[in-house]
Amino acid sequence: MEKIKIVLAGARGRMGIEALRMIKSVDHFELVGAIDHKFNGIKISEIEGLPNLDAKIYTDVNECFTQTKPDVLVDLTTPEIGRLHTRAALEHGIRPVVGTTGFSKEDLKELTEMAEEKKLGAIIAPNFAVGAILMMKFSQMAAKYFQDVEIIELHHDQKLDAPSGTGIKTAELISSVRESKQQGHPNEKETHVGARGADYDGIHIHSVRLPGLVAHQEVLFGGEGQMLTIRHDSFNRASFMSGVKLSVETVMKIDLLVYGLENIIE
Repeated sequence: MEKIKIVLAGARGRMGIEALRMIKSVDHFELVGAIDHKFNGIKISEIEGLPNLDAKIYTDVNECFTQTKPDVLVDLTTPEIGRLHTRAALEHGIRPVVGTTGFSKEDLKELTEMAEEKKLGAIIAPNFAVGAILMMKFSQMAAKYFQDVEIIELHHDQKLDAPSGTGIKTAELISSVRESKQQGHPNEKETHVGARGADYDGIHIHSVRLPGLVAHQEVLFGGEGQMLTIRHDSFNRASFMSGVKLSVETVMKIDLLVYGLENIIE
């Protein structure tokens, strides 16, 4: 099998280190470069704590793309940087796989149009854990039978966006099969602003941020005399790597932007 050449953005982060290990372990993947805000010109192997890989680090994204000529960009950075990298990748004819959440509807529309215009595959995944994708799919199935639902998403305290991309994506999937409904008592009043969480089409989303957590979510469905809870937990970042691998392989076979791994798994 011909090797897929990859540039990784965010290699020194906790997700990035796991991605480096995964890329190194897959025979048909080749890391040709990394993007970082420092360590320009240094090899990955020369940085303490990173896997023994000879790919060079670039601080300039355009220089990186021009010199390494990758097939795929894997971006595991922050929302603001991820948006810039994704646009730059498409402009250079490179297929982005993005695990950064926080993209607005306007961002997704612009990037979708860019991918279609250039006939390039692109995957933006709020969550790379296959179990989390199944949790979202099961929640969408349950929403056909339970109108009343609330989402509680729990993440580490260094996460920048709230609600999480997974929480919002879950609400979108549920909303696609659920009639709009404002839940709770019609005269309900928050005595402290935000007590009921974010409101997405009447679905309340609650964000928890605590040290020690990684990525967790439960979806609560209430009915007469019963409650259904669907929960997923990622206890470490290795749980996301099967989804990253699948995305890199899949993005080479498509020519449009896909938002959410649920669209590429059976």
